[in-house]
Amino acid sequence: MTGQPDPFRDSAGDPASHPGHPAPRPTAALRGAAPLLALLALAALVSLAGWLGYRFSYDTALARQAERGQVQLRLYAQALESELAHYDYVPGLLTLDERIGTLLRQPGDADAVARANDYLSALNTRAGTRVVYVLDARGKVLATSNWQRPDSYLGEDLSFRPYFRAAMEGQLGRFYGVGTTRSESGYYLSAPLGARDNPDGVAVVKIGLEPLENRWQGADSQMLLADENGVVILASDPSWKLAALRPLSPEARARFAGNLQYNRAPLPQLPLQDVRVLGNGSDRLVRLRQGPSMLAQQSALPGTDWQLTLLSNTSGARVVALNSAALAGVLTAFVLLLGAAWNVRRRIIGERLAARAALEAANSELERKVAERTGDLSATNQRLQAEVAERIRTEAVLRQAQDGLLQAGKLAAVGQMSTGIAHELNQPLAALRTISGNTVKFLERGDYETVRANLGTIIGLVERMGRITGALKSFARKPGNGLRQADLAQAVDNALFLLNTRIEAVQPRLQREIEPGLAVACDANRLEQVLVNLIGNALDAVAGRAQPMVSLHAHVSGSMAHLTVRDNGAGLSEDAFSQLFEPFFTTKPAGEGLGLGLTLSAGILNENGGSLSASNHPDGGACFTLVLPLVRQEIPHAG
Repeated sequence: MTGQPDPFRDSAGDPASHPGHPAPRPTAALRGAAPLLALLALAALVSLAGWLGYRFSYDTALARQAERGQVQLRLYAQALESELAHYDYVPGLLTLDERIGTLLRQPGDADAVARANDYLSALNTRAGTRVVYVLDARGKVLATSNWQRPDSYLGEDLSFRPYFRAAMEGQLGRFYGVGTTRSESGYYLSAPLGARDNPDGVAVVKIGLEPLENRWQGADSQMLLADENGVVILASDPSWKLAALRPLSPEARARFAGNLQYNRAPLPQLPLQDVRVLGNGSDRLVRLRQGPSMLAQQSALPGTDWQLTLLSNTSGARVVALNSAALAGVLTAFVLLLGAAWNVRRRIIGERLAARAALEAANSELERKVAERTGDLSATNQRLQAEVAERIRTEAVLRQAQDGLLQAGKLAAVGQMSTGIAHELNQPLAALRTISGNTVKFLERGDYETVRANLGTIIGLVERMGRITGALKSFARKPGNGLRQADLAQAVDNALFLLNTRIEAVQPRLQREIEPGLAVACDANRLEQVLVNLIGNALDAVAGRAQPMVSLHAHVSGSMAHLTVRDNGAGLSEDAFSQLFEPFFTTKPAGEGLGLGLTLSAGILNENGGSLSASNHPDGGACFTLVLPLVRQEIPHAG
């Protein structure tokens, strides 16, 4: 600044030269270095702004690209799911053809084998599948659509395949593997032939997935599909096929060698390296070997344990980010230079006042924002509390309505049993009237032995009436909040006791195969309601038939108990299957049913982690199978 006295000059204006005065060289050096420091600071700020602009623009572009990728991924997943579901009906067709049934009954008959081969070949051509074949209960191929080929499956032992074991357990098999004969990969669908609990054989369909893979190869992005083991089974790049996305343990490789799922393929690990995870936590940037980074997005394929992965190029996002970084650097440099010029003009005047005013303004703005945010949070909290209260009230109303429907279903069943129960009670009452009258006469005659015998008979009749009314009262009461487990065999016995009058009226051949001591996770009273509905429907179905039959068969599969109630009635129609578990739907004449039995039964089982399904038995009649989780601990006995 001018006008200030310089302590380094004497009165004549020359620099001080005596030893007590400091030399001017350090001050001049600092002044010369100031522009360089300012330029370095400017370059650092411009670089920082460019880096922040690049990072923000890159992340924003990746987010938009991820949104487009999610849409594309859903479309690919829907197309793949539709392609796989297109062939679900094929194994079921084999259970309906008599030629397959004859083959299973007469596997050594050459004519039966020839007819089955011709049928499977025609079915394979019409369905567009790769191969269709039938296995016996030991896993041997009895007939196949490729029987004319030199590498036919005919006679092969495929009992080691997981899809065979799943079908023999009464389930539908889903499996991807590489064929052991021609080393062709495919998707296998299997279904049991005959009774589900004891199949006579297995129907298998092999589907080729190469058309989907070919369509992927024309897309801009890279696609790959990995199975439950993390092995790539479909890919837009053929070199990725049968490569592992994650390291495979020695136990897994030993299992693959045993079931030949990939036919001894080496299964190398795909060299995908994670670069970083994006903000949503599910998408990430990956790099294949030393190539450019790609956006990796995954989606689970519904109904399977497979993962669909979309790899899209991020070069466009990088170009946008570089442009944004350059623009941010230029703007930052311009703003900084403009601010420096403005600061030189006004830094002497009002620097402290401006800082104070800025601080007060910032403080006021902060207090205003805090007040607004506090008000918004309070209002939001009140709305959330109101919504929670409303949802709790609605849930209570729904629960009350559901309990009312359950009780209505019980009372409807009691109403249907009322005639038989009245008959059961009228017989003891008539006998009581006769015996009590005779007892008075014998008492007057002094025949006390006969009086004692008549009183014993009266006590037995009263106990019988007590058992009937007690069972009816137990069935009609509302379930409590006690022990949520029941003995399956005891629940069946109670249901049969309640339906004893209807059973005596229909006189069916009753087959009961239930292992005692099976404890299931369900309230005993509700389980009895389900059983009364199912057994009552079976009795209605066989009423009036020449040789009526009702079968109850229970078995355990894993941690679940299965109970099948089967009749030999007319079975269920296609229309009935489509709306079987809908409320108020009934196949009975008007006035004989509310149409709530199966709906309430399915709801009871679903609440307890179970399920209810229906099917028609091959020998005729309907089968209803209830499934409930097992309870390993013993049910406490009543004292």
